[in-house]
This record gives sequence, structure tokens and C-alpha cells, in this order.
Amino acid sequence: MAGITDLPFRRMANRYGAGLVVSEMIACEWLAGGAAEAQLRAESAGVGLHVVQLAGCETRWVAEGARIAEAAGADIVDLNMGCPAKSVTTGAAGAALLRDVEGAVRLMEAAVGAVKIPVTVKMRLGWDDDSIVAPELARRAEAAGVKMVTVHGRTRQQFYKGKANWNAIRGVKAAVSIPVVANGDLETYDDAAAMISASGADAVMVGRAARGRPWLPGNIGHFLATGSRASDPAIEDQRDNLIELYDAWLGQYGHARGAKEARKHIGWALEVAARAANLSTDWVKGWRAQLLAENEPSRVALGIRDAFDELGWKSAA
Repeated sequence: MAGITDLPFRRMANRYGAGLVVSEMIACEWLAGGAAEAQLRAESAGVGLHVVQLAGCETRWVAEGARIAEAAGADIVDLNMGCPAKSVTTGAAGAALLRDVEGAVRLMEAAVGAVKIPVTVKMRLGWDDDSIVAPELARRAEAAGVKMVTVHGRTRQQFYKGKANWNAIRGVKAAVSIPVVANGDLETYDDAAAMISASGADAVMVGRAARGRPWLPGNIGHFLATGSRASDPAIEDQRDNLIELYDAWLGQYGHARGAKEARKHIGWALEVAARAANLSTDWVKGWRAQLLAENEPSRVALGIRDAFDELGWKSAA
């Protein structure tokens, strides 16, 4: 997820047992051109298996991007054919490829032919309800040498509206023999069980629900493997995690950008903790405003500590 699954966040998710953590989406041409931001997104130290997600619409750039990712240590290259953002689809990449199956196949063939590591694909059901192409695209992907497909149970035109159609993913599973991963609206243990049952998928992918909860993918995976429902980390651990992440973002990006990147994560972490403690949105808004107005790192860290300590005694009262 662009702007979310950067290296510090992926490290934390990996620590909590996530089976795979995928990089932010990287434009192939951007990576091939040596853009510093693209290289930053592709970094992998401390994340277990290194999955680099690439987006592109030209075979030469997709092949070159895959080669660069492999040379930089990637264990898997994932091709994004599901991003619904207009800025991506206008450039004929992401979910725009759901309207051009033949073009998508050429890109997959280019990536598979360029590297020795596995190539996987992330897609949606189709462009809209009248063009559900995921089963065909997955079948063609397998024929091209792709080793796994992940399917978000919405069309591009839905963006994130409505409810993900987990049942529709079953058609993809029936079309291929490679592993199929289901994605979309997965937030709880019960969701995970229902998603597997409805889709027939081999695994699930946690997306937006991991915001503020880097432990969630690992907990979901453990639940599906064992049936055990782990509790969220203690408030003190959530506090310490967020302070650690804040320091990591400053180290990753420098003070100005690091502080900016941290803001959304701080907000999400406060929301998650407050929701579990049945505290109001006003509590979250108050602390978010206070923390985001502060610029000195030591004071931000102190504010995070104070907020979570207050949350701890409020929830215990």
C-alpha cells in the first residue's frame, strides 16, 4: 500500500509474524531510471522474504524493473494490476490492465522472462461489473509462468465502495492450480475464516485494516494455521511500538519528511487503541491535534507516551 507499507512498517509487521509483507508500489520506469524514492521503497533489510511490487505498462520497463529488483535482493516480484487510483490507471497501469488482458499478459511474460525469482500478480475482479476478467487473467498468468495471484474482491470502478465479493474469487481459484490469495475487507478473525470459506482461496491478504495494527497480518495468519485468536498487544506495547516506528521514520526519511510520514500512522494507532478502550473520537482528535502540532522529536515521543498512558488508565477505570 503506497504511503503505508514502507520499510519501518514492514519490519514491524514482519516482527509480529506476517507471512509476507509487500513493498509500496514502485513504477518500473521510475526504478529503472534510478530515482532515489524508488530505491528507498525497494529497500528490504529486516523484512524476511523481500517482495517488491512493481507497476508499469511497457514490457521493456517492466522487465528492467524486475531485473533491478532481483539484483537488489528481491525474493519475489509482484506486478500490480489492481490499483484503482486515477493517477495510476490514467497511465495505463494498475487496474487499467484489466481492460487489456493481452497487454497484461505481455507484461507478465516480460517480467517472468527477465528474472529467475518468482513473479506474482495482484489484481481485481475486473474493470467493472460487465467485465469480470480475473479468472481469465489468472489462467493466462499461470500459463505465462506467474507463481501466485492475489485478487481483491472488487472491480476497479467500485474503488473501495460497497462490500468485497469474496465468492467471486472462487472463480479465480477454479481457473488455476497456482496459489490464490483473497483480499478485500478483511478486518477480523471471523472475516478471515469467512473469506477462506467463501473464496476457496489458499491464503488471505490484509490491507487497509493493518493501518495502526502492524500485528494484524501475523495474528490472522496464526489464527488460520492454529485456530488461536491472539489478543492485540498490551497498551504499553502499542505505545512502545509507535515510538519505535516514529524514530524509524525519522531515520528513514530525515526529520521533516519522517515527521510528516508519521502523522497518519500516529492517528491510526490512536484510533485503534481508543476503539479497543471504548473511548470517544473526541479523545482521539484531541491527542492527534496535540501531537501533530509538535515538531520536536523528543516531545512527540513524550506525547505518544502520555497519550497511551492516559488511555491505559482510562480503560482500566
